[in-house]
Amino acid sequence: MSPLAIPTHRLDRMAIGLSGLCVVHCLATSVLLALVASLGSTLGANWIHEVGLGLAMIMGAIALGRGILEHGYTMPSAVGGLGLGVMAGALTMPHDGTEALYTVVGVAILALGHRLNHIAAQ
Repeated sequence: MSPLAIPTHRLDRMAIGLSGLCVVHCLATSVLLALVASLGSTLGANWIHEVGLGLAMIMGAIALGRGILEHGYTMPSAVGGLGLGVMAGALTMPHDGTEALYTVVGVAILALGHRLNHIAAQ
């Protein structure tokens, strides 16, 4: 099913879920890095972070953009766009813990944007 065929409220919920998985991944990786070095290095691989954030950013942009078209309010997209920007900035940081912090902050801001988008569509 094309993302364009999925209702915006469902896309927002899916994007919030994906953002939540991102937070769980970041927190679990930090814990696992501290506990099990060999498993932590696998979960902490750069490509997992880049692919996951890339997918979350694409889905977030689609859902927020469609929200503007459906309900006409730009505030949810502005808030979500800030979160997307923080997430994009996190991709440029070294994997020393700061990027995980920025990722979690960006994901939280993006999730707020999706929540506002969901409320505006009702």
